[in-house]
Amino acid sequence: MAGGDATLNPYAIVRAQVKQACEALRLDDSVYELLKQPVRILEVAIPVTMDDGSLRTFTGYRSQHNDALGPTKGGIRFHPDVNLDEVRALSMWMTIKCSLLGLPFGGGKGGVICNPKELSEAELEQISRGFIRGVSAIVGPEKDVPAPDVYTNPQIMAWMMDEYSRMQRSNAFALITGKPVELGGSLGRGEATGRGCVVTIQAAMNKLGMKPAGARVAVQGFGNAGTVAARLLHEIGARVVAVSDSRGGVTSPAGLDIPAVIAHKARTGSVVGFPGAAPISNADLLTMECDVLVPAALENQLTAENAGQVQARIVAEAANGPTTPAAQEILFSKGVFDRPDVLANAGGVTVSYFEWVQNLYNFYWTEDEVNQRMQQMMERAFEAVHALKERHHTTMRQAAYMFAVKRVADAMRLRGWLRRAPAGRQPGRAAAN
Repeated sequence: MAGGDATLNPYAIVRAQVKQACEALRLDDSVYELLKQPVRILEVAIPVTMDDGSLRTFTGYRSQHNDALGPTKGGIRFHPDVNLDEVRALSMWMTIKCSLLGLPFGGGKGGVICNPKELSEAELEQISRGFIRGVSAIVGPEKDVPAPDVYTNPQIMAWMMDEYSRMQRSNAFALITGKPVELGGSLGRGEATGRGCVVTIQAAMNKLGMKPAGARVAVQGFGNAGTVAARLLHEIGARVVAVSDSRGGVTSPAGLDIPAVIAHKARTGSVVGFPGAAPISNADLLTMECDVLVPAALENQLTAENAGQVQARIVAEAANGPTTPAAQEILFSKGVFDRPDVLANAGGVTVSYFEWVQNLYNFYWTEDEVNQRMQQMMERAFEAVHALKERHHTTMRQAAYMFAVKRVADAMRLRGWLRRAPAGRQPGRAAAN
């Protein structure tokens, strides 16, 4: 994608990425026509009786991008900045991610405009149950399978599953993934995103002839994915030289004691002030001297302004959308080996798929089995994308989109969606029937 960061709107970015992949594959215009927007979006109003007795209405969205490969799949986030373009974009990214990993899912995403930090547990439960009631007509184990996302967790998934089960008058564990293990959740789900990211880092190191032992790693974002990635890299001998969270970061050239940093954050709420480490800002962490950079925080962190200063040989995106299109071009020109988000953080949705399968069959796997299956799928996807990258002399991101779009396009063609649709039929809408 040429040009600067004219817009950082995620929906505009993902549409351009999909269009570019379609053009690189020389697909018929009808493919992009069906992929450029979600097949359906539902907006719901969620009335909640607040703890003070007042009535407040929250707005929620569910976007289902494409269901050619199977039920749509994707998280639900509770955040004050949730908006329609964000939800639409994230559902499109989920289509790419699921297709890339070979999962039998299309992409979905949902969100509620709220600030969970300002809500009581009772208010959160009402929002959770109200949201799933509102979207109940378009979700279900064979239609759309939600999961946790930003500021949602296994307890919220449990409330949603329970509410839907009440409506169906039978247990519906396969409705939703990311649930507590006691209610059909999968072992290994909590670490899956960070663990999958490490799998792709090790695969990239193998291609570059690097060894994990002693490799300098910087992790921006010490939430679930960043914490797990940092801990696992530390365990295989990497030197994690910097970590950060929303309050700031800490660095040590000799390497941080990651288990101690995790304990410090549990006590204080932040990595800031970790004994024996120097402070570092989130901005400076991105451009510090290191071998591997793991953006695991927010979107649009690597931009045209700072990408030229990145010193890492590998960038592994544990977060969604941390690199802007203009920054991607700069990193590619510098020879940086990119692990795009749709590949690097796909461990989460992969293990969510495992959870869905286990729920459908009521047969559950050990954590070792889950981790081994996830690693195999991540490594297989990495090799397929890398081979396409080498063949087309392009970026890993472009190759990932090409691989994923082709699989979806093939499915749509085989289903007959790319022919002229008969009057009254809307391709891809079967899930609402």
